[in-house]
Amino acid sequence: MVGSGAFFFQAPSWAGVQLEEPLADSVRTALSSAIANQAPPVPEFPDTESRLHYLRWLGAMSERLARKLPDLTTRKEFLQTVWYESKRAGLDVSLVLGLIQVESNFRKFAVSSAGARGYMQVMPFWTRVLADGDAGKLFHMQTNLRFGCVILRHYLNRERGDWFMALGRYNGSRGRAPYPQAVLRAQKVWLA
Repeated sequence: MVGSGAFFFQAPSWAGVQLEEPLADSVRTALSSAIANQAPPVPEFPDTESRLHYLRWLGAMSERLARKLPDLTTRKEFLQTVWYESKRAGLDVSLVLGLIQVESNFRKFAVSSAGARGYMQVMPFWTRVLADGDAGKLFHMQTNLRFGCVILRHYLNRERGDWFMALGRYNGSRGRAPYPQAVLRAQKVWLA
């Protein structure tokens, strides 16, 4: 079969080497409680128009993601969780999808050469800092997306809203342009 070898090829992920930085106790407590909250990723809407907007978004994004995640149920759960966790962390959903595209190319079990794991390429040290230390949990979809969104929010806060610097810090390439530029280019694919 021609091209069957391409099926097994796994593109490398972009994950750099996030630095394990000391966290203030208040930051650690806030991040830990955000991670520990096991609320189901079910979006709630204040009105019918908001719900219809979400459903239109879900349909459009599902079509765009079909090649990467062919199973409809998996794709819907993934998008619903990305929406929920992005909104929960106060992040733009299209930016989070762009980051996931660059970091793991939507591969749940992606592992970088630096050891980052899952969709959002979370470094295992975060499980020691914020949870029970079980890095295997980073392959669980909701856990990975929650960690990634909370960490990105933390970096955005540290960088006082500067997306370029926050994305660089997320990737371990703070101050260098290729990674933030790649995420911002990828974000354009996911704009509704």
